[in-house]
Amino acid sequence: MKLLIITAIAEFENEVKQILKKAAVKKYSYNPVTGFRDATEEDVESNWFGTAMTQNESLMFYAYTENENVAIVYDAVKAFNDSQETMSNIHVAILDIEKTN
Repeated sequence: MKLLIITAIAEFENEVKQILKKAAVKKYSYNPVTGFRDATEEDVESNWFGTAMTQNESLMFYAYTENENVAIVYDAVKAFNDSQETMSNIHVAILDIEKTN
């Protein structure tokens, strides 16, 4: 069993839900979170946000799922990110679960 953790900007909510559906992840939870980015060390010209500190409305999804679903989610997230022209991506972390009750 694996634990999937997915973060994305709120605008990608439907895309993440479709990825989970496609991967047969039928049970998951998600919560709104505030994404934070410290750009104080970046060049002003390269900082798309125009400020040193930025916050974004984001979502965090998490699900316990079977191993075979993980590759489908990972590949779908990679394909989505590769097709994006925006600076924002969907991020996925996959954790091994030793025990669960």
